[in-house]
Amino acid sequence: MTDNITGKVIVITGASSGMGEATARDLAAKGAKVVLGARRADRLEAIVQDITEAGGEAVALATDVTKLDNVRKLVDTAKETYGRVDVILNNAGLMPLSPLESLRIDEWDRMIDVNMKGTLYGIAAALPYMKEQKSGHVINVSSVYGHKVVATGAVYCATKHAVRAISEGLRQEVKDYNIRVTTISPGAVSTELADHISEPGLADDVKDVVSQIGLPASTMASMVAFAISQPEDVDVNEILFRPTVQPV
Repeated sequence: MTDNITGKVIVITGASSGMGEATARDLAAKGAKVVLGARRADRLEAIVQDITEAGGEAVALATDVTKLDNVRKLVDTAKETYGRVDVILNNAGLMPLSPLESLRIDEWDRMIDVNMKGTLYGIAAALPYMKEQKSGHVINVSSVYGHKVVATGAVYCATKHAVRAISEGLRQEVKDYNIRVTTISPGAVSTELADHISEPGLADDVKDVVSQIGLPASTMASMVAFAISQPEDVDVNEILFRPTVQPV
């Protein structure tokens, strides 16, 4: 068990695979009570079964983060099941990279809905409980592309820059409620993100790079655990990590 993680009630969106799944399994193994949301209910159920069979505590709810009522229901489930909400990890995200001239407007809209509005909806759902408790921790997932802008990534980069801005604004506003705010910005990590890319040739290029240098999803779990495990008077605001060999 790890100090300051054991017994905490932690809500995780995008928990059915990749960094969300790895983080859920890691925190549950460290003694947290995890509440998992994602669209793929069957994947969530399998993860919950694994966690509970290993002696951990977990529940899950099919959740579309683009719908505020879904996110509120997920966070309400945490409160109703375990009595409080200590941490929310707004992890759900999409990365359908493409040049702006390709005019993949539906993909732009989806990224804005999931990456930006999904993060805001997570904050909106959890913040009232955390204010009432006078404690809590909001962890938002940005990206190395929330610090840099690259060709084919204009909209994705914009959404991840926005996550950092939202996080900093929130941090300044919630000090009186003893709420911590962390932004975690991963570099290349082996996940399903490249599967969202529909631009011809680009998905293969990204997958090739990630297959060569990508870090395991468990790396993200370690970063989340580090931020949560700090003493309550320590607010880790930014974590940016990359593979050592990643140039961007």
